[in-house]
Amino acid sequence: MKGKLFLVLVLMAVSLMGQNTLQINGMNEAEFVYRTAADSLNAYFSNSFGFNLRYRDFFFGMKFISELPKYSTEQTELLQNLEPHRLNVDWKDLYAGFSRDMFTVQVGTTEETFGNAIVFRSFEDTEFDEDHRVQSALMRYDGDLKLKAIYGAINSANNVNRYDLAYGVDAEYPIWRGLRLGGSAMAFRELTPLGVYGYRDVFAGRGNLNLGDFQAYAEYATGKSYRQEVIAEDNISAVYANAEYLFGPIIVGGAYKRYQGFDYRLNDLPLANYHNETLSDALGSGQDEEGWQARASYTLADGVYLHADYAEARDAAKEKRMNDLYVGFDFTGGTNSYALSFSHIEKVDDLFRTWQKEYYPAFSADISPFGFPLSMQAEFKTVEKTIIENDFQHYEPLVQADFKVEKLGVSLGLQSWWADFSTIMESKYNPNIELRYPVFEHSDLILFAGKEQGGKVCRNGVCRYVAPFEASGQNSQPDFEELL
Repeated sequence: MKGKLFLVLVLMAVSLMGQNTLQINGMNEAEFVYRTAADSLNAYFSNSFGFNLRYRDFFFGMKFISELPKYSTEQTELLQNLEPHRLNVDWKDLYAGFSRDMFTVQVGTTEETFGNAIVFRSFEDTEFDEDHRVQSALMRYDGDLKLKAIYGAINSANNVNRYDLAYGVDAEYPIWRGLRLGGSAMAFRELTPLGVYGYRDVFAGRGNLNLGDFQAYAEYATGKSYRQEVIAEDNISAVYANAEYLFGPIIVGGAYKRYQGFDYRLNDLPLANYHNETLSDALGSGQDEEGWQARASYTLADGVYLHADYAEARDAAKEKRMNDLYVGFDFTGGTNSYALSFSHIEKVDDLFRTWQKEYYPAFSADISPFGFPLSMQAEFKTVEKTIIENDFQHYEPLVQADFKVEKLGVSLGLQSWWADFSTIMESKYNPNIELRYPVFEHSDLILFAGKEQGGKVCRNGVCRYVAPFEASGQNSQPDFEELL
């Protein structure tokens, strides 16, 4: 590893030798967490130091990451004892490239999206701490005709020290003013637990229309999924359309989706609902679902807005169904702003005989009383569930306030979980505080202490339950930018 790193640095030094100016950007982030739960490993530490440099047509970047071990909010990844495979020290995010005029070539760690990410997206999911970036060779041309070609590999999800492949092309061209048409072709080779590769070939076409007051986007993808040396094939398809129209003070819009067999990790499907909720908490999005969304915004007066958004989805057998509702009222006057909203999410699974509903009013405000900036938010969530004729209900109140005392940023939070209103005094409350102070220019020191309740988080077509947190933590985030 040291030999490879040294060779890369020497090559970059030769490429940039003789140049007069060199721009360097970088960031170091360190996090120490002490978790006080009795059945948990206590001390967690992680640090990442990354930088990128650029001169004229050349760019280069890399990141050093140490996880000793890194704290994870995912419930299934909590540790009771230190485990050797959770300790990692390595150089990651290594990339280099050349860009001139409208042409770019890049090798190494790559973030890229084809179209609306239905067919292909190479990305890092920071919320779930998952890395879906390929190590690839990427060529891109950004003229009126936009062309991309990629050939890369990503660590297999089923076999350690083995790779999956992804390669393909994407093109987009303006047919006439306001209309662009594009297409993608991708091939995926995914290693199965049996040690053979599953094949997935996908082809897509899309159109993007922008006529000022009216905007529309539509994409259709089709393909086949099959296993090496197996004749049987499964046809897969995806349809997504979205449109919006502005007339006077009103904006109306809608979306439609239909996915069949499109559940793989190198894409990011639009879920066509306000809260980005999946059809079922137990399954990833894209396997089998169809849904629609309708939304509208109305400007009642200057600084006064009303929003409404409703969506439904179901599977082909209509055994799984969901609906998603959001209604909001926003007011902005001078330096103050206020928002009042109501959210409702309901899911039904007839096969597993489950039903659940979440609904909550919420309020937020950004105000400056006597010149003192203050942000507040509060919500009161009610959760109802039925699991095989057994009914459950509880409440989750939350309040939070953010303010600054000169340079010191302070965030105060309080959460709770009530079985019913008679248990308010006996219920457990989770207070927390976060302090942020700019130690130097571009460098913040963050200190968090207290308890976080945890709960469901949905992202990228997947819902997970984040672990409760009772601890203290310190996070340092310095970054830098220099011109040499």
